[in-house]
Amino acid sequence: MSADPISLLLVDDHPVVRNGLRGMFESAPGFTVLAEASNGVEAVELATELDPDVILMDLRMPGGGGLDAITELARRGARAKVLVLTTWDTDTDTLPAIEAGATGYLLKDAPQAELFTAVREAAAGRTVLSPAVASRLVTAVRTPAPSPLAAREREVLALVAKGTSNRDIARELFISEATVKTHLSHLFTKLGVNDRAAAVAKGYEQGILGTE
Repeated sequence: MSADPISLLLVDDHPVVRNGLRGMFESAPGFTVLAEASNGVEAVELATELDPDVILMDLRMPGGGGLDAITELARRGARAKVLVLTTWDTDTDTLPAIEAGATGYLLKDAPQAELFTAVREAAAGRTVLSPAVASRLVTAVRTPAPSPLAAREREVLALVAKGTSNRDIARELFISEATVKTHLSHLFTKLGVNDRAAAVAKGYEQGILGTE
């Protein structure tokens, strides 16, 4: 284990939280706090200037959120490992943070010993997730994403998959051919494709179309 202490940058919009974290880490061997930031913009500037080993990053902060900061740090190729420390564990917070490049994700109610261990693990390049967040991620991976298509668009796509022409789709669904074309245009855009064959392939790939 290296004799050099792990250098930290603390990022949180609440001074009380930053003070508490600083006191916690400065009273423990093996850590040194380089600086504090109150928002993501400051965090990026300080990280670029000071090159900390680990950044403890809150997510929701006025003046610049943590997610944007994580994204920007990754874009700049920053060496620092980002350990999210927040009160939020919803999917809309957790998944984007991990995808943006965060090394770990802990909740603020984590015990002190768990936090110390998490920082050491993050500094070593290992992923750290609180049990609640890990469970959420596993559930998200196992649960198919909801269909991006509206009900009528799914009906149109299912008929396209059967080789049905626009005219016959219109007749079967009691809509005009122009409306069929509009639905096709919308579902092509949502699926990121340019033609009927690609739409059908994507429909099966995403589980929108069944296998029968």
